[in-house]
Amino acid sequence: MPQNDDVRFTSSSLKVPLPPQPSPFKFPFCSQTFVSQMVKTRNSLAQLIDSAKTRSDFKRFRPGFSHFWNRSTELSHFESRKSSLLCSASLSLIRSDESTQAESFGTQKSGSRSRYGKEEEQRLLVPKSSLLCSASMALTRPDEPATQGDSSGREAQPKGHSTSRVHDEERVLISEVLVRNKDGEELERKDLEMEALQALKACRANSAHTVLEIQEDVHRIIHSGYFSSCMPVAVDTRDGIKLVFQVEPNQEFQGLVCEGANVLPAKFLEDSLRDGYGKVINLRRLDEAISSINGWYMERGLFALVSAVEILSGGILRLQVSEAEVNKISIHFLDRKTGEPTTGKTKPETILRQLTTKKGQVYSMLQGKRDVDTVLTMGIMEDVSIIPQPAGDTGKVDMVMNVVERPNGGFSAGGGISSGITSGPLSGLIGSFAYSHRNVFGRNQKLNISLERGQIDSIFRINYTDPWIEGDDKRTSRTIMVQNSRTPGTLVHGDQSDGSCLTIGRVTAGIEFSQPIRPKWSGTAGLFFQHAGVRNEKGDPVIKDFFSSPLTASGKVHDDMLLAKFESVYTGSGDQGSSMFVVNMEQGLPVLPEWLSFNRVNARARKGVEIGPSRFLLSLSGGHVVGNFPPHEAFAIGGTNSVRGYEEGAVATGRSYAVGSGEISFPMLGPVGGVIFADYGTDLGSGPTVLGDPAGARLKPGSGYGYGFGIRVESPLGPLRLEYAFSDRHDKRFHFGVGYRT
Repeated sequence: MPQNDDVRFTSSSLKVPLPPQPSPFKFPFCSQTFVSQMVKTRNSLAQLIDSAKTRSDFKRFRPGFSHFWNRSTELSHFESRKSSLLCSASLSLIRSDESTQAESFGTQKSGSRSRYGKEEEQRLLVPKSSLLCSASMALTRPDEPATQGDSSGREAQPKGHSTSRVHDEERVLISEVLVRNKDGEELERKDLEMEALQALKACRANSAHTVLEIQEDVHRIIHSGYFSSCMPVAVDTRDGIKLVFQVEPNQEFQGLVCEGANVLPAKFLEDSLRDGYGKVINLRRLDEAISSINGWYMERGLFALVSAVEILSGGILRLQVSEAEVNKISIHFLDRKTGEPTTGKTKPETILRQLTTKKGQVYSMLQGKRDVDTVLTMGIMEDVSIIPQPAGDTGKVDMVMNVVERPNGGFSAGGGISSGITSGPLSGLIGSFAYSHRNVFGRNQKLNISLERGQIDSIFRINYTDPWIEGDDKRTSRTIMVQNSRTPGTLVHGDQSDGSCLTIGRVTAGIEFSQPIRPKWSGTAGLFFQHAGVRNEKGDPVIKDFFSSPLTASGKVHDDMLLAKFESVYTGSGDQGSSMFVVNMEQGLPVLPEWLSFNRVNARARKGVEIGPSRFLLSLSGGHVVGNFPPHEAFAIGGTNSVRGYEEGAVATGRSYAVGSGEISFPMLGPVGGVIFADYGTDLGSGPTVLGDPAGARLKPGSGYGYGFGIRVESPLGPLRLEYAFSDRHDKRFHFGVGYRT
């Protein structure tokens, strides 16, 4: 191989700051809010620093390389393509004895470059990749005669392009490969030197290598993540060309500064970078840490990401986090038919107070979805959607909620079946008529006036509910109720010997307050006055039944009581068939001497478990009463919602009770499913302690069980239940109900 005393490698470096990670949220406002910051970061691309070119004799070098010199001047003016590279390097071979001719010719060609020349030039650039850093290298010669093409050099460019591929395949013998710092000295840390040497795959001592192979090894060194720059330098020695990779190691990680992260936990941030403290910063591991931080935001649906990274002097790492805060929230009403903007009847503040998303918070998609569900549960909206929009160039978000109102209410009619009557096929039917208004005064306040009438049953009720008392920050609701009802007394007293039926008449008025305690817990407290008595079929008041047992606790025609009510409810998923726990207590307050005083506690629990396609449902309930109370307020056991196989209240009437039920339901065909069940109930021996012992007079057993099977049909009203049950007394009975067991 000829001597290469006149040949030198010159190189220049290009440092590019890390561009921000792409936003994980594909929404229009992201591209306008965050991209402006990304563009600013990209525009900080450092200009290519032209290296000083040393001159030396080139005549003894391989003549074929003379066609490539003219590309050196073009490479000094190339435009950087957008890339995620942190740094880059270029490498060229030049000849010094014709430098004047090279410079003049390069200037002429740079002003008249053809389209083909630009494409050729771009091929020397590093393509887009996920590498942190990269480099490019080319061999050039400045003495290409201008006469080979016209005055503009149009023919020279294609020729140079075709020979550049030949040049990439030309090999140069490398006698030695070294790794040094940017000053040409040995690295202080040998472990970093080993990292760089281990990254080399192509370059080996006493081997011939192409420019492309050297370029790929530069890529590999930078891709190791430990170095911010790498420049290959060829040193001519008596033994041949010595290839030196001059690297600049990253600083040691000594501290962290994070700006703009208001909701990101400090512990999570520290844990993400804990392993790097005191070590040389590895850009690949840093990229993984940034990805984990962005993933934390994404998992919570938060509009935020790490937008900038900078390594400060002293090894201090600075992270800039962009969190999209909510600037303002607005409500837009849309027409339910045309979808055009319209004037709503609901006051905007009534909707806004339902939202958990507030101004100044980082916008969360998950929180926004919960807000949509909350507004829908108000019952006055037909459709609700949230559209986040950029708030100018502030980096904040304007949240626009589009709502479509439902009709406010009107008249309705329907029917049902009383669970307290089973003596005839039509005697339990009830017809209903109601008027409701679900958005009184535009504040989501509800007014309901209803009348239910059957052959025996009748209920007239007026309810007025304010779901959120104005000025209260605990979401307390208030309900005012007035009710006049007449229900059959067969649950406790059964039918009289002459076949007649007693009815219990109650006039009730009161107020109650409800409030969410925890996400799945709610509490209710109320105060009610009740005026109750017993009447026969003719409507005349009676105080004793056929067995001369008293029907009232006071011995008068009516019992008066003032009841303080407390109730706590736990619901699992909100599905009526899911887990539930309810405990309530009623306390009679003897404000006047003749008013009754007693305490009643009742609890119900339900747990559902999925077993393959089937579902096992276990229900338990129990209660106890202390004090002076009327017999019709005792616990009645037996019937559709208690122990199936018995008539309503036919098992027991007691001061205490316990009922357990287990059933397995399974799908059959479409909305139709099957069920197998078993029930057990007992009065715990408390039947005789009830005033007049109505259970003993009617020979109720006090305890019993039933079992059977049935079908369930899903409907808008809930499951329609048709069940056939057997009792422990060998009775058989059909039960029909609507909804889940209470």
